Amino acid sequence: MAKSNGDPEAGSWLSRSREKLSRIDLAPQAETQGRVVHVADGIASVSGLPDVRLNELLRFETGQTGLALTLDADGIGTVLLDDAKGIEAGTRVSGLGEVVHVPVGPQLLGRVVDPLGRPLDGGEPIAGESTQPIERPAPAIIDRALVEQPVETGVLVVDALFALGRGQRELIVGDRATGKTSLALDVIVNQKNSDMICVYVAVGQRTTAVERVIEAVRKLGAPERCIFVVASAASPAGLQWIAPAAGMTMAEYFRDRGQHALIVIDDLSKHAATHRELALLNREPPGREAYPGDIFYLHAHLLERAAHLSPELGGGSLSALPIVETDAGNLSAYIPTNLISITDGQIVLDTQLFAANHRPAVDVGLSVSRVGGKTQKPALRDVSGRLRLDYAQFLELEMFTRFGGISDKRVKYRISRGERIRALLTQPRFATLRMIDQVALLAALAEGVMDELPVEVVAGLRAAIARHLDATQPDLVSAISKSGEIEEDDRKKLAKAVRRLVVQLSDESTEPGND
Repeated sequence: MAKSNGDPEAGSWLSRSREKLSRIDLAPQAETQGRVVHVADGIASVSGLPDVRLNELLRFETGQTGLALTLDADGIGTVLLDDAKGIEAGTRVSGLGEVVHVPVGPQLLGRVVDPLGRPLDGGEPIAGESTQPIERPAPAIIDRALVEQPVETGVLVVDALFALGRGQRELIVGDRATGKTSLALDVIVNQKNSDMICVYVAVGQRTTAVERVIEAVRKLGAPERCIFVVASAASPAGLQWIAPAAGMTMAEYFRDRGQHALIVIDDLSKHAATHRELALLNREPPGREAYPGDIFYLHAHLLERAAHLSPELGGGSLSALPIVETDAGNLSAYIPTNLISITDGQIVLDTQLFAANHRPAVDVGLSVSRVGGKTQKPALRDVSGRLRLDYAQFLELEMFTRFGGISDKRVKYRISRGERIRALLTQPRFATLRMIDQVALLAALAEGVMDELPVEVVAGLRAAIARHLDATQPDLVSAISKSGEIEEDDRKKLAKAVRRLVVQLSDESTEPGND
């Protein structure tokens, strides 16, 4: 090295050079790479990468991504999040050092995306406000508030008998083709009248079925306040596996900012089957019905993220309506049993009721909401107090009198009244009712207004009630809708208004030419 020989400028240059060299990191930068040993069925077995962590994202040299699902001494079981095209034995793989993140924010509203936030509706790529990991801890108990505000579904049998609250987790369970998705869709459509943001997550569903759901919301609901997360049956198994967690993260963005959100997961039975498939392909030990034991933790951790936050954290809420499919009505199967124990109640749909054209086909004996009437508006709670008991008694009497004549007048009255209750609770799709309409119908039922009404006219009464009340009792409608409470005088006014409508419908049904 040259000496400065007392030259001050040379010494100054030398000191500056040494300072620059000290700031340069001369340590070699190495990137660890692994190789694909085997790939099939959406799973890639990777060797190497000793520093990879569980659930870390991996990048294949062909451009696809995967998730480190299992870590073994001899390799890594990786679930692919993209198509496996081009990946083969020997393909290089590197770890990204991060977990799966998805975009969140209002930019997602009105869009159809896959579980990674990539658009499926042909629109522009989504640049969310930020990104969040799909796996996030559930709010602690101390961070939660009581579930007291209602989720108004517009479905009379649900709002009157199994009230839902903001922050609640209510399971929708039933056999295939019993109207599970239709019931959840009615709830989403009815939120056009509320401030709730809806997230619909499709897991393993047919593409045509998902398209019908999206089209219905666009036509009848408020699509500008909905997010559709789609991992259809044709999507890679990895995307189907992460879809519920990704949807939860997108919904939590609004909850954490003091807003109210509703998430529908359709359905968790297919999600559980996907988890079983991926786990068994990675040689995880099977448990009951071949499901790995961690499926309970997976679903419990997922649904615990639904909550009503305390006022100190903004008071936002995230309500969950998970759907699960049963086989031959077997509620004691492993996955339905797990989810019933995790959630705050279940709405059970019955195959026989559906076949008898009772829609929605809710089994009032097996269904329950553990939050109960605490979330109901006082007006609705006042008029629906005896409804479930009366209906249950009717169903029991109907069964015993099916094979013989009825002689007792009291039994005849209960049968007659029960038939009208059933007709009132039978509600077509996309014919949701406002809270005031439900209160008026149930108040009229309690006052005996419908006792002499032909059963076949009840459907027309339900369809015409909103227009009739708005035309004849606008002030009363506004007052009860705003306060959520009802006085005895107001209850009688509503019953009289319904009675006038009953007379009008009865006259129309008896006019010549209407036979």
